[in-house]
Amino acid sequence: MDLHAYIIFLTTTIIVCMSPGPAVITIASQGARHGAKKAFCGVTGVASANVVYFLLSATGIASLIIASNLLFSIIKWIGVLYLVYLGLNALFSKSGGLSINKKAHASANGVALFSQGFIVELANPKALLYFLALLPQFIDIEKPIIGQLLIMGASCLLVDLMSYTMYAYIGQKLSSGSVKSSIVNVINKSAGGFLLFAGIKMASVSANI
Repeated sequence: MDLHAYIIFLTTTIIVCMSPGPAVITIASQGARHGAKKAFCGVTGVASANVVYFLLSATGIASLIIASNLLFSIIKWIGVLYLVYLGLNALFSKSGGLSINKKAHASANGVALFSQGFIVELANPKALLYFLALLPQFIDIEKPIIGQLLIMGASCLLVDLMSYTMYAYIGQKLSSGSVKSSIVNVINKSAGGFLLFAGIKMASVSANI
C-alpha cells in the first residue's frame, strides 16, 4: 500500500466518521447526559462495532452476510427499531436527547453506555457496506495483505476514537449551561428527528453496492 493510496483511504475514513449519523447523535447525547469522560465508554462501543465489521469485511465473511437476505434483514431491522426507539425517546422524554442530568453523572453505567454505542453502530448495515466496498479498493495484491489490513484497521480505530470523542465533548459543551435552554431544546428535538429520519433511511438500505 503506497503512501498516496493510504492518504486517500485515511481522508475518506475521516470524512465518513465526521459526517453526522446515528452514532454521532448517540455519542453527543451521552456526552450531554453523562459528561465526555463517561461517554468515552460509548465511543469505545462504536469503535468496537466498527472493528467487528472491519474484520468481517477483511476476512470475506461480510460477503456471506450480504449474500444472505435473512441475515442482512435481521441486522437492518434491529437497527431501524433501535433508532426509532432512541428518536422517540429524544422527542418525548422530559430530559430530551441532548439535555443533561446532573444526577446521571454518578449513576451512569459504563457497560450500558458501551452497549448503546455498540448496538447503534453494529445495527447500521451501512457500516458493513462501507468497509466491504472500501477495503478492496486500497489493497495492493502484489504486497503482503495482512500488513496492509493491519495499517488500515489501526487507522480506522484511531479515527473512530478521536472523532467520536470530539462529539462527546461537543455534547457536554452544549449542555454545560453555556447554551440557552431554548437552543438545547431545539437540539433535543432535532436529535430525535434525525434519529427517526436515520431509522427510516436505514429501512430502505439494500445489500446492493
